[in-house]
Amino acid sequence: MNGWLRDGLLPTVVLVLGALLFVRLIRWIGARYRSTLDHAVRESIERGVEPPDPIKRERAVAEVLEWGTISLTYVVAGLLVIRQLGVPLPTLVAPATVVGVALGFGAQQVVGDLLAGFFLFSERQFGIGDLIRFSQPGENLGITGTVEQLTLRVTKLRTTAGDFVVIPNSALRQVTNLSRDWSRVVLDIPVPDTEDLDRARALLLDAAQAVAREPKWSGLLLGEPVITGVETIEVGYVRLRLLVRTLPGRQFDVSRELRFRCATALQHGGIVAAPMSAPVSTP
Repeated sequence: MNGWLRDGLLPTVVLVLGALLFVRLIRWIGARYRSTLDHAVRESIERGVEPPDPIKRERAVAEVLEWGTISLTYVVAGLLVIRQLGVPLPTLVAPATVVGVALGFGAQQVVGDLLAGFFLFSERQFGIGDLIRFSQPGENLGITGTVEQLTLRVTKLRTTAGDFVVIPNSALRQVTNLSRDWSRVVLDIPVPDTEDLDRARALLLDAAQAVAREPKWSGLLLGEPVITGVETIEVGYVRLRLLVRTLPGRQFDVSRELRFRCATALQHGGIVAAPMSAPVSTP
């Protein structure tokens, strides 16, 4: 009995404590590294600049490496504990096979999530801090939010309404990254067909260019605003399309300001416009 306590139980306790301490160390290192990246992200946001893509990817990869290391530690520690207690591993092969088959049928969704997460990381589709939209293939409507956490199994994002959404990676059918390279604001502005369209076009272009010249907004715009002309002709009015390229993820702020300025310019010019359509943004 004393021999078993000395050669079996005591080393097992040491193994368990060592594994727990190692896991705590990994979590501490991961938390310190992520806090450094989060500080860099916050500094970029405070300067009005989109956080660099490498930082976003490093933040996501750090979480995955931490999760993978901890999981591997628990598996190895469990095997060592079983061997240390004197349980013959060959006798566990048959029960483990049965359990594995049962879990395989019941955990198909989890395996699909993990595989989808692996390809998501390997293809660098998006990272933490990106503004993305999940939707069904061929649709523009869906869930839009900022990625707050990314693992091999799930993606967690915060919507503009403050909702915290958790989506399994295997459920991602169509992902639109609104923070990649550049974005675009598209405004279709309805103008009565009885008005002078050249004058309306000049008023809208002047309002958009005034926004582009202001220091608060000039750093968010990539190039000059453009009025492409009449987009559609409908009963009683036509739609003039305004296009502006912006920094990634800032198209919504710019579009709100442009809609306000354009509506104000038309009011001051004596032109009554119908309600504007929602902005269309492309990454």
